[in-house]
Amino acid sequence: MTYQNAPDLAADDYVVIGLATCFIKEDGELHQVEVLEPIPSAALEAIFKGIPTSYKLACATNVGAVLHDEQPILPTGFPESAQFADEFVSRVFASARTYKRKESAQALIPMGTTYTDLQYSVERKRLLNATRLVTKEDNVKQHAHTHKVL
Repeated sequence: MTYQNAPDLAADDYVVIGLATCFIKEDGELHQVEVLEPIPSAALEAIFKGIPTSYKLACATNVGAVLHDEQPILPTGFPESAQFADEFVSRVFASARTYKRKESAQALIPMGTTYTDLQYSVERKRLLNATRLVTKEDNVKQHAHTHKVL
């Protein structure tokens, strides 16, 4: 099976899906949510080096197990309460391409297995609905002579 938006990919192409703990801020309070999202090869390699991560687990599967007619499917072993990440389908395609480009990363988690020995931490909370408000105080003050030719 090939995909209209990703003709270079097939249903049996390798991809890693992670279960991340994220937060949504509403009315000044943080609410915890579990999110399914694809993990690109570079991020997986960094996770295997022991960096703290919001991922509880990482499951090596194939594109066809998480997408049907370019619609997300909840993979087996993941909680029903988990939400799909924003732009899940396009991110699955992008992530699968990273494993095609760097096949050595596929050896980190064999196909069909789940890796749970992660340095799980929510000390640095991942906010899904974070907005940045830029103020005048954020401007960098420059010295009066910065743009003058002396």
